[in-house]
This record gives sequence, structure tokens and C-alpha cells, in this order.
Amino acid sequence: MKTLTAILTLAAGGLLVSQPALAHHVMDGGMPQTFMQGLLSGLGHPIIGVDHLAFILAVGFIAAFAGQRYLSPLAFIVATLAGCALQLGGIGLPIAEIVIAGSVVLLGGMILSGRKIPAAAYLGVFAVAGLFHGWAYGQSIVGAEATALTAYLIGFAVIQYVLAQAAAWITVAVWKVGEPAAVKLRLAGAIAAGFGAAFLIENIEGMLVV
Repeated sequence: MKTLTAILTLAAGGLLVSQPALAHHVMDGGMPQTFMQGLLSGLGHPIIGVDHLAFILAVGFIAAFAGQRYLSPLAFIVATLAGCALQLGGIGLPIAEIVIAGSVVLLGGMILSGRKIPAAAYLGVFAVAGLFHGWAYGQSIVGAEATALTAYLIGFAVIQYVLAQAAAWITVAVWKVGEPAAVKLRLAGAIAAGFGAAFLIENIEGMLVV
């Protein structure tokens, strides 16, 4: 449990020092030009985006106990690819920032509730949220050359799956459902929901001020 607490502390610290944004980039704001640059950008994008990272980790927490641990995160990842395709195709999604922040609150709240929720409900949330998260991802790659674009999509799909599975592995290794330690899973949900709520309030305030 000490190991888990340390991991949660480090993760929370990393999230707190990061800055939320709809589109993030690891190339200092520049457009990737090569396969390697595109791959590195894709690998780094979900990590430096706090709202995206919180959701991906929550997907992993849920996958550990909701069944189909290795397949259920794919619902989110495939949806992010579809959302990215919408962005690249010039198709807009309304209030994307609000939906992204709200999805983190919703998923965190579902974990926090501690209730038995059908796996299909989680998959539906993964898919809908993934569409908006992917649309936001796509903003940082619009206009890229095909090679860099392909590498970017590969990179961000792979890193999301790795992060989700890492979260699931930690959950399975340290927590056991039904024991007092399972409370810490709900604590993780509360942390995710808290970050999402902060971003949601910030985005709503931004809309009202503008």
C-alpha cells in the first residue's frame, strides 16, 4: 500500500504542476516534420495533457475490475482515432473543452460511487468521451505531412493503451475489491473527478467572461 500511495502522490504532483489545455504539444509548438518527430509527439501528447491523462488512468482503473481488461480500453482509443479524424477532416465538435472536462468528472464519479455499473455503460462513456478527446488531440497535428501524421496516430494510440494497462496492472496488483483497501480505488476516482471539476469550472468561467 505504501507503494501505491507513493505512486498516487507522484501522479497528483505531476498533474498539479501541469497546465490544462485543449491541444498539447511536445515539439515546442512546432509541427512534426518526420516520422520520429510525429511518433514522439504522439507518445508525449496524452502525458502532458492533464485532463486526457486523468481520463486514461481512470479507464485503466475501471478496466481492472469491469471485465475485458485488455479489450475495454480499446473502445476509448479507437474513439480517439475517430475524433482525430473528424478534426483532420475539418468537422467541429461543440463545446469540446466542456465535454472533455465533464467526461473526467463523470468517470471519476462512477469510480467514486463504488457501485456495480454494467461494463456496457463504461464502454459507452469511453467511446463518447474518446471522440472528443481525440478531436482535441487532432488540433496539434492538423496540416502535418502524411508520414508524421501516421507516426503521431501510432504514438498516441500506443501510449494511451500502455498507460491504461499500467493503471490496470497497479490496481490488480495492489487492490482487492471487497477489502478495505478497495477504498483507495474510490479515492483515485475522487482525485480524477476533482481535476475534471477544476477544468470544467475554469472552462465555464472562460465562456462566461468571453
